Amino acid sequence: MNEQIVENAMNIIMHAGDARVFCKKALDLLAEGKPAEAEEEMKGADKEIAEAHHIQTDCIQGAIGGEEFEYNVLFAHAQDTLMTIYSEIALAKQLIKISSHLEARIDALEKK
Repeated sequence: MNEQIVENAMNIIMHAGDARVFCKKALDLLAEGKPAEAEEEMKGADKEIAEAHHIQTDCIQGAIGGEEFEYNVLFAHAQDTLMTIYSEIALAKQLIKISSHLEARIDALEKK
């Protein structure tokens, strides 16, 4: 097994996992009625998921450029983890938008 592929896979998994932690914290803050704080946590999620994606992209570009790249179950798992957490981040961002929109509507109604 190619050690570099394993190292890259583990780095993808770790950065994606860190992104998930930020995302979960953001959703917890949103549940507490703190959308601004939730948005701040999502910045951490974005940074970590971008790093994971960067590693994956470098691997793919290397393979396209002729570097040896054999199929590896761990790398497949890393890609699956990355895409799953991308989806979680997208959903969290939508929930934050919806929550902020509803909060604004409630505030407007209360002012009437």
